[in-house]
Amino acid sequence: MIIIFEKYQGTGNDFILIDNRLGNLTKKNFTQKEIALLCNRRFGIGADGLMLLEKSEEFNFEMKYFNSDGNLGSMCGNGGRCIVAFAKKQGVFINNNTHFLASDGEHWAEIYSIGNQTIVKLKMQDVTQIKEEEQFTFLNTGSPHHIEFVKDTELINVVGLGKQIRYNKKLYPEGTNVNFVQIINNQIIVRTYERGVEDETLSCGTGVVASSIATYVKNKNFHSPFEIKTKGGNLRVYFSIENQNIFKNIWLEGAATFVFNGQIEI
Repeated sequence: MIIIFEKYQGTGNDFILIDNRLGNLTKKNFTQKEIALLCNRRFGIGADGLMLLEKSEEFNFEMKYFNSDGNLGSMCGNGGRCIVAFAKKQGVFINNNTHFLASDGEHWAEIYSIGNQTIVKLKMQDVTQIKEEEQFTFLNTGSPHHIEFVKDTELINVVGLGKQIRYNKKLYPEGTNVNFVQIINNQIIVRTYERGVEDETLSCGTGVVASSIATYVKNKNFHSPFEIKTKGGNLRVYFSIENQNIFKNIWLEGAATFVFNGQIEI
């Protein structure tokens, strides 16, 4: 079977995008093993995840996201931004606004250009529950995130510590993503160990959203929009607060960049 794909990256978080609106790829002919192979950086195309652009009757499209291990994943913020740019290129929607469905529900997005950059601003789900402990904060922004504040992210063994926390069955029976956050003036630096990738990624969209909210909870002097620096580039997070720790109108904004396209036989 020949797979036609495009590769995108959002601040270094990279994805394989496939237009499956005709429904040619199914669980029977496109398996977990094949998806993992395509995402493998030595034996396949290489990516942090793979997304199928699916047809939807009620929305412009549906986003189906798979982690690089080939398993169906939870919401991916940078992936959501990239699939919006991909869908726009495929002519799925005409204007600069779209409404689509993902694993955690419906999302809205805006797309525009600054110079030669394509910028996508993605609306995330409301956050109504935040768990604050002495050593960490936990919340779900479409995917679960454990956040720890550190003095210097460069000194942290992200993979070693991240893996310990991710597989702590007592704390997280189903696993979690792990973020280490450093506050510098009015900016935060975020490094993330990502569940499903089982490694540090250059950026994590739901992770920087979770880290921004956790930073506000910790230090009310911070305000929206948040400027976030990741190893793969800069992102911006907006939100409004209602009734103390209820966060609404959450938006994730940053570049969504086309890398290359091609075809591969599996």
